[in-house]
Amino acid sequence: MNPRNASLSRRQLLQKAGGGFGWLALQSMLARTGMGASLNPMTARAAQRAASAKSVIWIFANGGPSHVDTWDYKPELQKRDGQTLAGFDSKTGFFPDAVGPLMASPFQWAQHGSSGTWVSDLFPHLSRHVDKMAFIHSCHTESNNHSPALFMMNTGFTRMGYPCVGSWVTYGLGCESDSLPSFVVMSDPLNRGLPKGNASNWGAGFLPSVYQGTWLRPQGEPIDNLRRPESVTPDRQRAQLDLLASLNQSTLAASPLENELAARIESFELAYRMQSAAPDAFAIASEPEHIRTLYGIGEKHCGHFASQCLTARRMVERGVRFVQIYSGGMENQQSWDCHMDLVGNHRGFAAEADQPVAALLADLDQRGLLDSTLVIWAGEFGRLPVSQKGGKPGRDHNPHAFTAWLAGGGVRAGVHYGATDEIGHKAAVDKVHVRDFHATLLALLGLDHEALSFRFQGLDQRLTGVEHCRVIREIMA
Repeated sequence: MNPRNASLSRRQLLQKAGGGFGWLALQSMLARTGMGASLNPMTARAAQRAASAKSVIWIFANGGPSHVDTWDYKPELQKRDGQTLAGFDSKTGFFPDAVGPLMASPFQWAQHGSSGTWVSDLFPHLSRHVDKMAFIHSCHTESNNHSPALFMMNTGFTRMGYPCVGSWVTYGLGCESDSLPSFVVMSDPLNRGLPKGNASNWGAGFLPSVYQGTWLRPQGEPIDNLRRPESVTPDRQRAQLDLLASLNQSTLAASPLENELAARIESFELAYRMQSAAPDAFAIASEPEHIRTLYGIGEKHCGHFASQCLTARRMVERGVRFVQIYSGGMENQQSWDCHMDLVGNHRGFAAEADQPVAALLADLDQRGLLDSTLVIWAGEFGRLPVSQKGGKPGRDHNPHAFTAWLAGGGVRAGVHYGATDEIGHKAAVDKVHVRDFHATLLALLGLDHEALSFRFQGLDQRLTGVEHCRVIREIMA
């Protein structure tokens, strides 16, 4: 409450509380009729333009997977194995004193699907779905360091403090569920840590905090206080929330620009509704056995990631707008960050993700959800075509080139856009900056990257900043 109103008489308190209860009832009625968007910041809103996708599932390959060992086949790199790369700037990567010669991909490659897409043998399951995917081989970014590159890929800026993509999307479109968060994040469940930069990767920055991602705890109860204490009955809890809301609303009425208070009011209500809806969304054991088998639930090598992918499908099925799943933890070999032992690192993480993500694509497709769900596979940067010396051969960071693929949600199936040079060192043809990638993602959701803005510090801030960027319409159906 506002301290100026701390000395209310009993009559004044009852008067304000009574008005508050009426205000709550009106808000609920308006929200159900679609007229209360200004009262509930998470009310679903119409897209600015025709939308192909309604929701997003982003598989974030944390640490920066090697594009030349996964999706970007380079026969010339195979031929020049062991040669010195003339004119190479040793400061391109993160360890300038450990630059070795060109290194051929140690994995076997084959073409798949009617599109003839080259895929390494790291992905025996995903290779069956390449005709659903649109590949962008010419992505590039601005930093060779994990934290800034993660911020860039998530927020469009290399500094922390900016809203992430999921926050911008929920700010623009709201949520189709009134009982689950609009934006959900899942991190590594094997005690390998959060991505570098931690929760700043899914923060709302200067947007109202209601739009930040809801992080699901990877072990135990996914969300604090999800289950109502046995000593508190539903009626008693509802009465407590109504009283608290009425007091908060009276303060908000006096200070209507207090966005943080409005967000907190909604967070209390959402938490209450989630106690009924969220346990059902997380109940993957209720899925038929053939679905759990499809994802790899219970398999030692991938069961943990399979649970997250299946949960993601159950989330978007229930109206969640944006789901991000981080493959890998924080430190080097605990993620796709293959400085040492490229083979061991990539075989391990690909085995964790391959079957679950392939199952996710198949499951969404068979349920008729793939057309409205945009599935993304991308990390924060790629890897260099040269080896990194020391221990078993690995690859250092490469901000100049990486591959991302998208499936469903209005993308053209089985297409390839852009290209790197003959050894995969730099994006060379139809280069795609991270901001172009963001503009394309928003366009598939019916959002105009130039019109989606928020006034902050006297400027109309945007996910894509003020620099020129473009939507990659060549990959859109």
